[in-house]
Amino acid sequence: MKPLNVKSEIGKLKRVLLHRPGGELENLTPKVLDQLLFDDIPWLDLAIKEHNAFADLLKKRGVEVLYLSELAAEAIDTSLDVKDQFIKQFITEANVTSETLANVLTDYLRAFSSTKAMIEKTMAGIRKSEVPNFEKRTLSDYIKDYPFVTDPMPNLYFTRDPFSVIGNGVSISKMYTLTRSRETIYGEYIFKFHPRYGRNTIDKYYGRNYLPTIEGGDIMVLNDKLIAVGVSQRTHPAAIERLAKNLFYNFTTGFETILAFDIPKSRSFMHLDTALTQVDYGKFTIHHELRSTIKAFELTKDPNKHNKLLVRPLEKKLDALLEHYLQREVTLIPCGGEDVVSSDREQWNDGANTLCISPGEVIVYERNHITNSILAHHGIKVNTIPSSELSRGRGGPRCMSMPFVRENLK
Repeated sequence: MKPLNVKSEIGKLKRVLLHRPGGELENLTPKVLDQLLFDDIPWLDLAIKEHNAFADLLKKRGVEVLYLSELAAEAIDTSLDVKDQFIKQFITEANVTSETLANVLTDYLRAFSSTKAMIEKTMAGIRKSEVPNFEKRTLSDYIKDYPFVTDPMPNLYFTRDPFSVIGNGVSISKMYTLTRSRETIYGEYIFKFHPRYGRNTIDKYYGRNYLPTIEGGDIMVLNDKLIAVGVSQRTHPAAIERLAKNLFYNFTTGFETILAFDIPKSRSFMHLDTALTQVDYGKFTIHHELRSTIKAFELTKDPNKHNKLLVRPLEKKLDALLEHYLQREVTLIPCGGEDVVSSDREQWNDGANTLCISPGEVIVYERNHITNSILAHHGIKVNTIPSSELSRGRGGPRCMSMPFVRENLK
């Protein structure tokens, strides 16, 4: 089995990366919610139970579950030099400008009993009260009433976004917001140094240091030749073009076409997968607003010019367009049904954000009962998970999972 292999959205899921919520949720306060992209404060104990139920369901379906902090620790433990490099880079990217404080934090992080514990602390955020002998040193320390030396990363349990597996390689995201930009540091070290996933064994189709932003929730691998990417609030058209050139010209991938879907630029449509996911060979969930607002463009190689793209606007409606490219009949299953109130309510709790674990079988939040009933009516096997706390982060089962290996479609 190859370390990475994702050539569809629906092939039987064999290996997936998750991140169990941790101390980063305990560091959310009302004052920092907006800054850290949360609308509410989840109860950590229940969020962990809900996430464990998600992982247990995956395991019962024969899926190998990996965890982000464990892979990152295995990568960083490959040498003391790598560990020191990570600590230095983390402190720099946390915007610690005081040299003295940087030295104090370096000693603090080196003192952890295990690399995994250190990694989880960098994810959780470091409070000033946790740092031994912390002293107010700078003007900001005296003026700014802020409890953290380094900010928490509460969005990390949405492992879909910081990087995305495409075929046998990976796109490491350039995140849209400053608060999430540090999340990709773990992927960087995994795909550089991990004994299985690093050491130049994995092609990298996009890099976290590129300028145009792109996030994994906008990337959908529809088959071994076709990818869909959302032009969203968080993914810029120039990033899609850069990704396309790398896939078409700079690496041997087999991908021939990218469909760029221009979607509304709003919080409720932050990524393509919040409004559109594939659940079977010719079946997709969709939010009603996407039907009338989406615009599509085709990106392919220019046969006459090396490293150039042909961009073509597509005039077909979404279902007809998908039927053309997938060469099969397509059914769009409405999130919340045709009722606008139900649709908007269940869209808010990611009713359209399904994780397909094999053709015609999905994992969904149990709270979206209308959408779940409609999916079952269309012949989809629905597995539900509790989501009282997990849904407060505005992401569903697809957002919370990064497939590493799927079986190829026949």
